[in-house]
Amino acid sequence: MIKKLMLAVISICLLHVSYAQHKDSIPHHKDSIAAKDTAKKIIAAHPKKPNEIKPYKEVIPDSAYSKSGLFTIHKVDDNWLFEIPDSLFNRDILVVTRYDKAAGGAGVYGGEIVNQQMVRWVKGPNKNVFLQLMLTISVADSTNAIYKAVQNSNVNPYIAAFPIKAYGNNSVVIDVNSFFSGDNPALSFASYQKRSLSIGGLMSDRSYIESIHTYPINTEIKTVKTYSVAPAPPTEFGGRGRGRGGFTAGSQVGVVTLHFNHSFLLLPKTPMAQREFDPRVGYFADSYTQYGDNQQRVKDDNFIVRWNLQPKPEDMDKWKRGQLVEPAKPLVYYIDPATPKQWVPYLIAGIEDWNKAFEKAGFKNAITAKPWPVNDTTMSMEDARYSVIRYFASDIENAYGPNVHDPRSGQILESHIGWYHNVMKLVHDWYMIQAAPNDPRARKMVFDDKLMGDLIRFVSSHEIGHTLGLRHNFGSSSTVPVEMLRNKKWLEAHGHTPSIMDYARFDYVAQPEDKIPAEDLYPHIGEYDRWAIQWGYSYSGAKTEKEDHEITNKWIIDSLSKNPRLWFGTETDPYDPRSQNEDLGDDAMKANTYGILNLQRVLKGLPEWTKETADTYDNLSELYDQVFGQFARYIGHVLKNIGGIYSTPKSIEQSGDVYAPTPKDKQIRALEFLNTQLFTTPKWLLDTSILNKTNRPAGNDNLINLQTSLINSLVSSDRLNRLYVCGSRFGADKVYQPEDLLNDIEKDIFSEWTSNSAISYFRRNLQKAYIEALIKDANTSPAANANQSPFGGNAASYINSDVPSLAYGHLLKIKNQLDKIAAAYPDALSRYHLQDLDFRIAKALNSKN
Repeated sequence: MIKKLMLAVISICLLHVSYAQHKDSIPHHKDSIAAKDTAKKIIAAHPKKPNEIKPYKEVIPDSAYSKSGLFTIHKVDDNWLFEIPDSLFNRDILVVTRYDKAAGGAGVYGGEIVNQQMVRWVKGPNKNVFLQLMLTISVADSTNAIYKAVQNSNVNPYIAAFPIKAYGNNSVVIDVNSFFSGDNPALSFASYQKRSLSIGGLMSDRSYIESIHTYPINTEIKTVKTYSVAPAPPTEFGGRGRGRGGFTAGSQVGVVTLHFNHSFLLLPKTPMAQREFDPRVGYFADSYTQYGDNQQRVKDDNFIVRWNLQPKPEDMDKWKRGQLVEPAKPLVYYIDPATPKQWVPYLIAGIEDWNKAFEKAGFKNAITAKPWPVNDTTMSMEDARYSVIRYFASDIENAYGPNVHDPRSGQILESHIGWYHNVMKLVHDWYMIQAAPNDPRARKMVFDDKLMGDLIRFVSSHEIGHTLGLRHNFGSSSTVPVEMLRNKKWLEAHGHTPSIMDYARFDYVAQPEDKIPAEDLYPHIGEYDRWAIQWGYSYSGAKTEKEDHEITNKWIIDSLSKNPRLWFGTETDPYDPRSQNEDLGDDAMKANTYGILNLQRVLKGLPEWTKETADTYDNLSELYDQVFGQFARYIGHVLKNIGGIYSTPKSIEQSGDVYAPTPKDKQIRALEFLNTQLFTTPKWLLDTSILNKTNRPAGNDNLINLQTSLINSLVSSDRLNRLYVCGSRFGADKVYQPEDLLNDIEKDIFSEWTSNSAISYFRRNLQKAYIEALIKDANTSPAANANQSPFGGNAASYINSDVPSLAYGHLLKIKNQLDKIAAAYPDALSRYHLQDLDFRIAKALNSKN
């Protein structure tokens, strides 16, 4: 009764205010009918507010389609509503947006992730519900006083507001139609993605909600969005070309339509216990800044990304005692029904190969794979609860293994592996170029299903490793002595690399006379992989995360002291020659000498191996490029040794230094390799019986570009300065000194000068490249060399370093020699070349004065 009276008073007051605001337009007479007309006009001018809360039955009539789940969903006519229980407010929810179907031409595919955010539903003022973006930047325990300061400095933004339409039973109802059919930061592209895809504004008249389904811990929304795209200009012949990094349809007609799936996935109320990141084991990591009252310095909380694999409750004690048990919730990966049927068994085998690794952590049957149940209408491949290998109809030569994880703890929630159809071309070409001398099955353009299946299995295992939390271990193969890569018994017992997470590819070191079986030429899940899973997933018995870190630290120390093959070499170190992709063995000079012998065998075989009916030498051209590319990799592997710095992360309990220079003798042998294999023209690469049948530029440009690139890197100011810094830090006797390096280079590439012999085409280009590199070193601006030293060198330290002086001095020395020999050099073309070098140096020195 009091409530009704209050409403009446409020209505009268509103009417009075409205009348006062419009008194000049209302006639002054006492006729009751006129008064009623006036009231109607006032009400028409001020209709009820659209966010007026109505009775539940009026908003959700009996005719509505409703289904309960994480959010209870309602569809009234064409309008969608969410009913959010009070228990879900202020709960962390992960929103994952994927392409459901994508337009062609931009290199994006159905199933790939577009966006990922953590959000909360929050009740706001004025009977609104807010969707709040939760950023894990800085955190503190709510029981600490500093928690208030953290909250005051880390306000999370509200990215959407929803007027409450009705109250349910301990719940609120909101209209989500415009939110999901519109464009908003939680469910759309990041700004950089829009730029790269040339996407403009949303076209609302062609955008809509396709369907919404809800389940116990997640709600799945499918939408169709149409965006404007700037059309590409007409081509020379009047047509329109492909989009400039965008969708073909968009470049031709100015719009693009995309189908999305948005997953709202409820995160655990209590996050999984973290395991602290350690650089000695290769796990992906997440982090935030941790604040606490008892700190004396701020701590960055870095933790690994992994699944929350736990035993069944009744098996917990067995697991803690080290007995093998089955997990309460095994890891299940589904295979996209779009996958060609002959490859499905190999993909499944590659996934389930990881079971042996999980046994080291105490779990049997921990991971399984199965074909997607196409007849089960209750399942969707975009559903955030399911991990799937998505098969893409794409000419991209690749595959990738991402994961979606809880940013609070690192708990992996699901993974959609991207598998491009043309990855088969990639593994075909790798295997032919690296393994054909040892495996006759690799000597043709179409492999039999068994061989291709084995290669698919290897890629499958590698990508699944990423979805388990493992990073690339580029250093793993460096723990293997080169000669063991030719030893049949060793390879049978250990494989050619301890980790399938390495980019070791295939055993290119083995020679035909070694008679290595084919199955030992490609990588398998190895010692490091099993150890990494054991370290990341085993029970430590710790009661706190600090105690867990102390225990897992001891695991690393004990294991590495017993087995150096468990070493992890990061994929991001630009200076450590042990950590490189596509390499093998503990000595790149030895390994790659064997590799080049095999490449020479491959090149001779290519004309026969690449034959296909009616082929116009396209196969031969492509595989020749692959041979050249492999040769260039061998050169790059060796180059990294010169000026290299070993980086071996250690805790204080371990002896020895973290940093050390690449041994001086290795650096010297590296230059000898480069002199022998590249600076001395590798004529075997210039096989005219191949080059004269292809459209390649006689191989000359490729070789010249490789030699020039190598010279520029070899004598770059960065590398020379690094050698000086290392000499100062580690001792000049332990490092290849820059003066000695340049002297040894010049002794080789100018060797014709001492005998007055003719200088060949490639050697003339090589000598010009070297002079130009020295000129650049003598004149490099300080800004171009800022922060290039691994030990903190900056622009000021470079400009005042010895590098410009060294380059200047060598240019003077070379010019003095040219002044003596150039004019009288017997070969005319060589004489012109030397005079040109003399002129270039003089010009550079004059500009410096």
